[in-house]
Amino acid sequence: MRRSRNGTHTFALLFFCSVALSFLTSCAAPRYRYYEDYPKYETQPKERPALLETKYIVASWYGPDFHGKLTSSGEPYNMHANTCAHKEYPFGTKLKVTNILNSKSVECAVNDRGPFIPGRDLDLSYACAKEIELIGPGTGKVRTEYLGRDMRYIKYIKYSPTGGNGPFTIQIGSYKDLSNATRMKASLEFKYATVYITEAEISGGKYYRVRVGKFNSKDDAFTLAKTLADEGYNTLVAPYGERI
Repeated sequence: MRRSRNGTHTFALLFFCSVALSFLTSCAAPRYRYYEDYPKYETQPKERPALLETKYIVASWYGPDFHGKLTSSGEPYNMHANTCAHKEYPFGTKLKVTNILNSKSVECAVNDRGPFIPGRDLDLSYACAKEIELIGPGTGKVRTEYLGRDMRYIKYIKYSPTGGNGPFTIQIGSYKDLSNATRMKASLEFKYATVYITEAEISGGKYYRVRVGKFNSKDDAFTLAKTLADEGYNTLVAPYGERI
């Protein structure tokens, strides 16, 4: 059957328009979403070379005075669990700790910041210190070996529902107990500058908020918030000075 000349022209015109539309769509500028629409940040961070190194450091331990209190990761401290505190290791970092005097070893996970006493590098839980016979001496030289990381400690980045155009800050925690806020502030100051505490009245109660930095753009706040979330901190990007 012969196709009419008009039908051939119509088909050619439609084909040309389809190709042109596809080309123009591929060349169009990408659409950018506001940060509030971004998926929760859950990219697995790369392991830093320094984490993989075997180290010889000074360890101490902490016990009953802190049992049940909040750690910097937000978990209650359990002196009978195999955990430890370190100034910089991301939360969830798993370590093998060996007492070099007796070669006894224990495995533990970092879930807190410390020690706060100069000259000490690692604070073991009571259970870990007992396992390697560090209770009596109180401190001792140990060897640490990196065993990996529990990725459940990676946190999400959240955003304040009030939005705003800046400046911005990063909130790490909100506490009813000032001592918890003060300890969180001290733990962040091991590594970060411009850490501060604000007070807020919510439903008749007073809360102490620990915050980091002042940023003119949400992009800058997001960059540091990613780093903090990788380390295991809860992060909330909020307008600087927000009090509600």
